[in-house]
Amino acid sequence: MKRLVICSLVLLFLSCSESTTKSPSEIAKAVASSFFSKDESALKKHTTSEGYASLITVQNMMPDSDKDIKVEILDEAVDGEIAWVKYSTTYDGKTGIFKLTKANGQWKVTSKGPREKGPF
Repeated sequence: MKRLVICSLVLLFLSCSESTTKSPSEIAKAVASSFFSKDESALKKHTTSEGYASLITVQNMMPDSDKDIKVEILDEAVDGEIAWVKYSTTYDGKTGIFKLTKANGQWKVTSKGPREKGPF
């Protein structure tokens, strides 16, 4: 009986402690939403330090908006530890592309190199 209780507790602990890994598209949507709503803590959570610094620089140049910005994911391409996500927003109707990298098993938006081109 004691073994059964211990095994049950171990299984319960393992099932509760598993973290769900979000897809590159889910992370890109979270980053775009937090970028336009100026939620810096959410933005920092889903970006690398380089990606965060780059996005904050651009964000600081944008005027505040009281509009509810919608984000639509248009395409996603994953190649190993690198992913690219193409999205559009209702902010200006233009499309954007995020480069993501996997860090500690989690996807994070990072900055692109000056001549780096993604698959789109």
